[in-house]
Amino acid sequence: MNTSTVPAPRQRVLSGMQPSGSSLHLGNYLGALVHWVRMQDEYDAIYFIPDLHAITVPQDPAELASRTRVTAAQYIASGVDVEKCTLFVQSQVPEHAQLAWVLNCLTGFGEASRMTQFKDKSLKQGADSTTVGLFTYPILQAADILLYQPEGVPVGEDQRQHVELSRDLAQRFNTRFGPVFVVPKPFIQKESAKIYDLQNPTAKMSKSAGSPSGLINLMDEPKVTAKRIKSAVTDDGAEIRFDRGEKPGISNLLTIYSLLTGKNVDDVVGHFEGRMYGHLKVELADVVVDHLEPIRTRALELLADQAELDRLLNVGAEKARSIASVTLADVFAKVGFLPAHTHDSAGAP
Repeated sequence: MNTSTVPAPRQRVLSGMQPSGSSLHLGNYLGALVHWVRMQDEYDAIYFIPDLHAITVPQDPAELASRTRVTAAQYIASGVDVEKCTLFVQSQVPEHAQLAWVLNCLTGFGEASRMTQFKDKSLKQGADSTTVGLFTYPILQAADILLYQPEGVPVGEDQRQHVELSRDLAQRFNTRFGPVFVVPKPFIQKESAKIYDLQNPTAKMSKSAGSPSGLINLMDEPKVTAKRIKSAVTDDGAEIRFDRGEKPGISNLLTIYSLLTGKNVDDVVGHFEGRMYGHLKVELADVVVDHLEPIRTRALELLADQAELDRLLNVGAEKARSIASVTLADVFAKVGFLPAHTHDSAGAP
C-alpha cells in the first residue's frame, strides 16, 4: 500500500464571536470572518457562538435566541461552510460548562482578578452589578479552547491574555494530574487591519459605540449602509492620502476600500489622486453595498427557514460533542470522578 497518499492531519483552530447584537458589523467581518473562511480550507476549523458568555450581562431571553440564530446565519452567509468546519452553539455542548468548573477549581482568585477585561467592565458597572459569571468568564473561555485540543487560537492582540490563561491552566492541569491538554498557541491576526468607527475614526468600530451611525452592519438595508458611508467623518484638507495620524477618517475609508476590493492602499490612493473626499465616499458606498448585499440576502434566506438553520447547528453540536466528550471523560478520570454508566454509549443527550 502506498502510504504517501494519506494526507497529514490538519492543525486544529478554534474561534467564536458573541451574539451581542442584532447584526455583526464590518469590523467583525473583515477582522474575523474573512479569516475564518480562509482557515477552514487550511485547518480543522471549529467555530462557535458563545451564548453562555452572553449572559454575563442581562439579556432578554427571546432576543438572545434571535441574535444567536442571526449570528449563525451571518457566519454561514459570509462563507463559513458547515461541510468544511464544525459550527455550533456553545450552550448545546454541556461539556463547556462542565470543564469550566474543573478549571475554576485550578484558578487562583488573584489570577482571575487580574484579567484586564474584568477589571475594565467591573469598574464601569460597580461591584454590586458585576456578576460572578463575568469574573469567571475567562475560565469558561479557557474551557472553550481546551476542550477541543486546538494547536492555535486565532485572536486579535487584545485577546492574547485570555489565550495565555488557557495555556497556564492546561500546563497546570497536565503537571498536577497527568497529560491531557494540548497547550494552545495564540495565532495573532497581524494582517488584520483595524476598522474604525465612521463617526469617531480614532475608535475601533464596535457595537458599544456612542452612535449607531458609526457602524456598518451586515444586516442593514443597502440604503442605510450607503448613507452612513457618505456621512462618514473626514479630515481637514482635501488630499486623499493614507495617514492614520493626520487623516484618520480618510485612512479608515481607504482601508475598507482596499480590503473589500483586494487592491493595495497605494493603488486606491492613486485611483483617487486629484479627486475630492466626496468621490471616495460615493465609490466606497457602492463597493460596500455590492459586497455586503449578497451576504445579507443569504442570511435572510437562512433565517426564513429556522428549522433548517437549527438542524445545521444541531449537526455541528453533535460533531463538537464527539470531540469534547472525549476530552472531558479524560479530565474527569484524571481528577478522580467516577465514570457515569449510561445506556447510550454515544453520550448523546
